[in-house]
Parts: sequence; structure tokens; C-alpha cells
Amino acid sequence: MNLPGTSAPRRGLFISFEGIDGAGKSSHIDTLATWLRQRGHEVLVTREPGGTPLAERLRELVLHVTMDALTEALLVFAARRDHLQQHIEPALARGATVLCDRFTDATFAYQGGGRGFDLAVLRQLETWVQGGPAGLRQPDLTLWFELAPATAAARRAAVRVPDRFEAQDEAFFERVSAAYAARCAADPRRFARVDASAERPAVWAQIEAHLQTLARA
Repeated sequence: MNLPGTSAPRRGLFISFEGIDGAGKSSHIDTLATWLRQRGHEVLVTREPGGTPLAERLRELVLHVTMDALTEALLVFAARRDHLQQHIEPALARGATVLCDRFTDATFAYQGGGRGFDLAVLRQLETWVQGGPAGLRQPDLTLWFELAPATAAARRAAVRVPDRFEAQDEAFFERVSAAYAARCAADPRRFARVDASAERPAVWAQIEAHLQTLARA
């Protein structure tokens, strides 16, 4: 696998950004996209839930309409299926780099950890939605922006009105963080921890270092 920014990759590269709300991942997605485009790469910046017209409509329901955990999970995976078919898989097939703000790890963290929903059901949905001839579609690299829930809450409060998830209490985000840690421990080759409490230049330096590691894999 080639390092983004040195030469065009032979195949598409899929990088997901994960972390609790307020960890600061979204601004670094834009920075990385600019960095890659300046080096001649085609980049698709997208998000979950969302990324397609249908998925964006489902996103609005998930973020703003009260529902039980199973309904929530089904809507998230339905959005993901359309997102994969319409945008992610075609982009990877033509050699683009896909930068996605959240992917399946977020579902295991928020619905599984935060809501306490059955992980076995989530794993089955993951297999149905992301499975294919080449196996289970997962990112090549997942950058996990790790930040204390109390710090993330202070950041969120300073910049925006909370949605249905952001309005949850600190205990909810402690469970979400623990679920992210469990996903990281289960797949350490894919995950890369980013200390999101650092200053912005230091966070970017961590991202660059992880890309270098990816290039050598």
C-alpha cells in the first residue's frame, strides 16, 4: 500500500475517523483532504450516517427522532448500505482515497456501548451490509480521536446546540469511549490512536505519523 501524498495508490484507500462528539476529528478530515489533493489524489470526503441523498434523510431521523436502539441500528445500517453501494465502493474501485467521518465502529460504540444494544445483532448486520466476495468491507486505517468525555462535552457546549446524541450525559459517553477502546483492542492493526487533547499542530503530526506507518504495512 502506498503512502498518500508520495505517489498515486494502486488501489483505493479507505480511512475512517472515529471518536466521541467534540473530539475534533471533522476539522482534521478537511485538512487531510486538502493535503492529499495538493499531491494529486482524488479524494472523497463523506460521513456516516449520510453521504448519499437517502442516507442523509435517514441521518436526520436518527439524530432528531426518538426511537429504540434496534430501530436506530437498522436505520444506520440501511444508510450504510446505500452509502457503500452508491459512493464508497465506486470511489475505491477507481483508486480514490475515501475519508469517512465515522463508519461501523461508531455503531458499535454508540448503539452497542452507549445504548447497550446486543453486539451479536450488530455483528450480524455488519456482515449482511458490509460483506462481499472479498470479505467484510472495513477501512484500511481508522484514526481514533481519543478524548476524555468531560473535555469533549466542554468543547461541544462552546460551539453548537446538541443533537439527540450530543445531549446524552457523561456516563453515556464513558460507555461509548469504552466501546471504542474495545474495538481498538480487537483490531489493533487497523486502529491508530490519536491524542485529541493535544494542540491542533500536534494532532496533525500524529496523523502524519500514522500515515507513514500505514505506508510501511
